Amino acid sequence: MVIVGICGASGSGKSTLAKRIRESLSCSCLIIGQDCYYRNHPELTFEQRTKLNYDEPAIFDFDEMYEDVARLARGEAITRKGYDYAKHLRADPGDRIVPPDVLILEGIHMFYDTRLTDLMALKVYMHVDTDVCLLRRIKRDMKARGRSIDSVSEQYLATVKPMYEKYVCNYIKDADFAVMRGGKNGPAIDAISAYLTTRLLAERFEATDHRRQAEEERRDREKEKAEAAAKQEDAAKQEA
Repeated sequence: MVIVGICGASGSGKSTLAKRIRESLSCSCLIIGQDCYYRNHPELTFEQRTKLNYDEPAIFDFDEMYEDVARLARGEAITRKGYDYAKHLRADPGDRIVPPDVLILEGIHMFYDTRLTDLMALKVYMHVDTDVCLLRRIKRDMKARGRSIDSVSEQYLATVKPMYEKYVCNYIKDADFAVMRGGKNGPAIDAISAYLTTRLLAERFEATDHRRQAEEERRDREKEKAEAAAKQEDAAKQEA
């Protein structure tokens, strides 16, 4: 399994890029959004939950996300996680997810935890103007998440912009690849898709080669055992 990380500002086109990459591949591909791993706070009232800082790293359960990704990397299945943006609560569907050929992880703090970045074969940063990101965020949150323009603007000034300046903009230093103009950048999608296809083929070849070597070693051991047994039988006959 090849793991890709996509990081960048809110509204930079991370989800769009992830979907376009998935559509360009001929193998199985799974996208996991970091938002699915928001820490759950059912003990708080709705009003209290709306005041949480959803743009700081501590709001995410990195331990849970790492464990799920590590399990997929080991070839084990996991259960799907989810989040209800309108209620500000976790809403895990719980359906079973099996390891794909390519796993794409996307989120504003996707490069924060080194345990996760160490598993990534490719780290992509969305380098998009912050004004463009804000306009996209307003449109998305109002349409898809039932937010008002006042609440989106308030959150942007209170947490989104400060956390971007403190954390997110610095993640570009950890990236292998920077994508300009958002998630519909065709040449970038083609380049990433080509890299993943080549990487996947290389991993499959390596796995096949390891199986071949293991099979040859098994046959050699069986041959040695058979030869040793034959020698013991010959020795026993001579003594008799």
